[in-house]
Amino acid sequence: MSVDYAVVIPTMGRASLTRVLDALEHGSGPPPREVIVVDDRPKPGPLPPTHGARLLRTGGRGPAAARNAGWRAACCEWVAFLDDDVLPARDWKARLVADLEDLGLDVGASQARISVPLPEDRRPTDWERGTAGLATARWITADMAYRRAALTHAGGFDERFPRAYREDAELALRVQRHGYRIVTGERVTVHPVRESDFLASLRQQRGNADDALMRRLLGPGWREGIGGAPGLLRRHAVTTGAGLLAVLCGLLGKRVAAAVLGTAWAGLTAKFAVERIAPGPRTADEVARMVVTSAAIPPAACLHRVRGELRHRGAEPVRPDPRTAVHRSEAVSR
Repeated sequence: MSVDYAVVIPTMGRASLTRVLDALEHGSGPPPREVIVVDDRPKPGPLPPTHGARLLRTGGRGPAAARNAGWRAACCEWVAFLDDDVLPARDWKARLVADLEDLGLDVGASQARISVPLPEDRRPTDWERGTAGLATARWITADMAYRRAALTHAGGFDERFPRAYREDAELALRVQRHGYRIVTGERVTVHPVRESDFLASLRQQRGNADDALMRRLLGPGWREGIGGAPGLLRRHAVTTGAGLLAVLCGLLGKRVAAAVLGTAWAGLTAKFAVERIAPGPRTADEVARMVVTSAAIPPAACLHRVRGELRHRGAEPVRPDPRTAVHRSEAVSR
């Protein structure tokens, strides 16, 4: 019997949505029962042609809310989530079905293998290296198929995560705590590097607020749980503290202390910048970007982390809605 699946694609209206929908429309393999495009822009606007996809709108509530709206509107056994900027292979549907068709009921999700193409004629930039990390990240929803029963039992994505950051890993941990396994399939999906501007890495520091929510929900060992590397927040805090104290000492007329603290700030900032510049292309534009953002990132990271700690104090884990909760066997057999 063929796999019963739907495809959910949250979108911000990117032109790349066309490539995803074309792959689903014209690619080989058993078609999904339906394709659901969830427009999460605060103000609806024109979209590329969506073929026969069903269109939902969530008004800018974030990718977690958009994915929840999509899977809750689907009635299939499996829900495959795709980002609107990936490049599914022409035989993606066939490969997805091959990944799902023989899985036992204890498997709650199948993750694709993500490929991030990098320039072959030069070293990758800081932004490109960051995107390349998706190739080894666990449970990212760029291409991730969930059994609908697992989503139901876990309660879906936590909509307190407003960005495409951490919400997928947190859900995966919750799904596994409900007794499901998550496996890696054989399908490969390409995730191109998007264009970035001068301050893109600075804006990414907003994710520190989401890290605060992860700590509240999962405890201090949450990074190990998702297989993540240690963060730089402590070093950023030291750098920021040294800079602030240097300014304060200068205002109070304590020149020696100000000089020592200022030297410490400069040294830590330079170390951070060099670590980011060394593996890159070292062009004038890239070096300038790294120097400026390396000075701005530490205080921005600390500010966002404090904001997250305050916002999410007392946060409780997501619990399944009792109105949608069903026994595992009932959910699978529908």
